[in-house]
Amino acid sequence: MAKAATQQKSATFVYEGVDRRGVKVKGEVSGKGPALVRAELRKQGINAKKVVKKREINIGGKKKIKPMDIAIFTRQMATMMKAGVPLVQAFEIVADGLDNPSMKDLVLKLKVEVEGGNNFAGALKKHPLYFDDLYCSLIDAGEQSGALETMLDRVALYKEKSEALKQKIKKALKYPITVIIVAAIVTAILLLKVVPVFEDLFKGFGAELPAFTQFVIGLSNSLQNNFLYILAGIIVLGVGLSEARRRSEAFRDTLDRLMLRLPLVGDLTFKATVARYARTLATTFAAGVPLVEALDACAGATGNVVYRRAVLRIKEDVSTGQQLQFAMRATGVFPAMALQMTAIGEESGALDAMLEKVAIYYEDEVDNAVDGLTSMMEPLIMSVLGVLIGGLIVAMYLPIFQLGSVV
Repeated sequence: MAKAATQQKSATFVYEGVDRRGVKVKGEVSGKGPALVRAELRKQGINAKKVVKKREINIGGKKKIKPMDIAIFTRQMATMMKAGVPLVQAFEIVADGLDNPSMKDLVLKLKVEVEGGNNFAGALKKHPLYFDDLYCSLIDAGEQSGALETMLDRVALYKEKSEALKQKIKKALKYPITVIIVAAIVTAILLLKVVPVFEDLFKGFGAELPAFTQFVIGLSNSLQNNFLYILAGIIVLGVGLSEARRRSEAFRDTLDRLMLRLPLVGDLTFKATVARYARTLATTFAAGVPLVEALDACAGATGNVVYRRAVLRIKEDVSTGQQLQFAMRATGVFPAMALQMTAIGEESGALDAMLEKVAIYYEDEVDNAVDGLTSMMEPLIMSVLGVLIGGLIVAMYLPIFQLGSVV
């Protein structure tokens, strides 16, 4: 107990001092107290003038830790371990190279935990916000089998591929959403600022305006009179949808089903979900995780309720002795290519390799679908913008054209 209490006091200290040549130096070092840190620095030939405990950085503070930060950290740790660098020293090297202060603080906390006698997986489990159960289980399996560097490499590949897949989907959706928002803002500016100027001009014409122009002016007046209400409604709707998605499982499930049925986006979602399923199952199965437990991890990793429920059903069938390929076929949601590759993998005893090929194939399909969707959306969005903005301009100049023809 006394030993554990002593280990818990390990912390990171910031020091300033001079070395043997009288050159000013400063840096960070781990220790269990200022006195011990000074003693350690003296052994290194540094006369410490100032040693203070480093102030804790709020991980949820100014710079957030993103999933890609975790993927980069995993790859760096895998590289360090493959090079034969001890685990604690690997933490120090990785932390020194990080630009995100929050991520650096997280890595140093892991280092302190491991220095205190905890294993790598145990240290990770104390930060569930950044390291999920699947991540911790794979690292634990690597430590238990004595192949941590190999497992880190697999986890790094898994995280990199997962994040790359997310970025591809975001890329497909970001462009049209951005253009739609810009179009809405430009249209609102035209209706609020430009159309009223033309309306004042038209009052002196003494003639009836074209129906299209009257419609646009009426739309402008409605927007001017109800602008605050419309803006408040949009904000309330956005916040309401966000809260409903966060709090209501039924609402999230409805959105997941809708995403699979939407034209263009549905095919992209389908391929991305199959790729995530295959990648997760290949990684967990290759790590020696039993198939039933691996399927349990895959259910949450699919990211879609339709496939989550399908995988849970597969898990139940496999646990009763049914082959994976037949259980997958019974759900009716997996493509023929994935089913055939799974069957070959089970027959040949290379299920993880076949599933990885499925993942690579559908990840490439997602990449191609994103490129195709982007190239298809560009002219479509430009056409919509042209009709929308051009229509407003034509509506304003139409009475002027008619006046010119009368004169």
